[in-house]
Amino acid sequence: MKKIVIEKAGSYEQLKLREFPDPKPGKGEVLIETRAIGVNFADCCVRMGVYSSAKEFIGWPITPGFEVSGVVKAVGEGVTQFKPGQNVIAVSFFGGYSTHVIVKEEFVFILPSTLTFEEGAAIPAIFLTAYYALFELVHPHPGDLILVHSAAGGVGSTLVQLGKQAGCQVVGVVGAPHKIDAVKQLGADKVIDKSQSNLWDEAHRFAPKGYDVILDANGIATLSESYKHLSVGGKLVVYGFHTMFSKGRGKPNWFKIIWDYLRTPRFNPLKMTNDNHSVLAFNLSYLFNKVIFLKEAMDNIIQGLIDKKLNPPQINTYSLDKAADAHRDLESGQTIGKLVLITS
Repeated sequence: MKKIVIEKAGSYEQLKLREFPDPKPGKGEVLIETRAIGVNFADCCVRMGVYSSAKEFIGWPITPGFEVSGVVKAVGEGVTQFKPGQNVIAVSFFGGYSTHVIVKEEFVFILPSTLTFEEGAAIPAIFLTAYYALFELVHPHPGDLILVHSAAGGVGSTLVQLGKQAGCQVVGVVGAPHKIDAVKQLGADKVIDKSQSNLWDEAHRFAPKGYDVILDANGIATLSESYKHLSVGGKLVVYGFHTMFSKGRGKPNWFKIIWDYLRTPRFNPLKMTNDNHSVLAFNLSYLFNKVIFLKEAMDNIIQGLIDKKLNPPQINTYSLDKAADAHRDLESGQTIGKLVLITS
């Protein structure tokens, strides 16, 4: 087997493709020969050494990757739901950038015949993140006004879809003109291109009384204004801090990170109570112990894809040995949808 190994924190050159003996599944485990692997910004943070759960649970060396699709090659003792030869999707607790991955049975799901391997690998991280944000934390109601930052990205594009499926009015925010059409095609009621117009003037024009939900993975660049543009009873959901990282560097600018950390808004509970606003935050990598949620959510997501109520994201593919190119492109902020590594 071959897999990407990161021996220490750093830039793109730390993504090294190495060869290892093929693994064997243990009790309750499934061995998958991967065909495609999802790439997420979290993987870039793992490479840079700033992803807390990676340091806490794995350490160095580490193989990044939270999601794969492929073919079951072998199953361990006690596995009853899968057998060799089946096409599957799996959620991996790191380790996904590999030609062979071992995953616990409860984190493996049948790949629908209507989806390609590339589409299957593009689904778990972004759909689970969006699903948790909306349906576990927010509980939206039909007619709610939702603003989605980075609406052309993996999670953002999924939030637009799920928001519309819940009957909400959705405003998507993008950072370049070439992303507008993609978000409109997802069903957004309005798309704001912040490179061409004032984001908050446009946001206020669409929702003068504020938004019931704002979903923000930007960090310091938008958090304060996101909070200010909530309606009475509005909820701000935070699931990332992308703007802390300088584009094109490949490694952290620690001066910028520290400066942005010091400027990050601190939400006072007393003020929140008086404002009647809520701030919610989460990191999907700390939710792997919530097996019931992961299974129920993935079952609902997969059924939605089968029924054509949901669509997989737009996909750009790279070979496994070009993982560095995928990271570089993702960090540029110019990509649309999802980046996927393919192993053959």
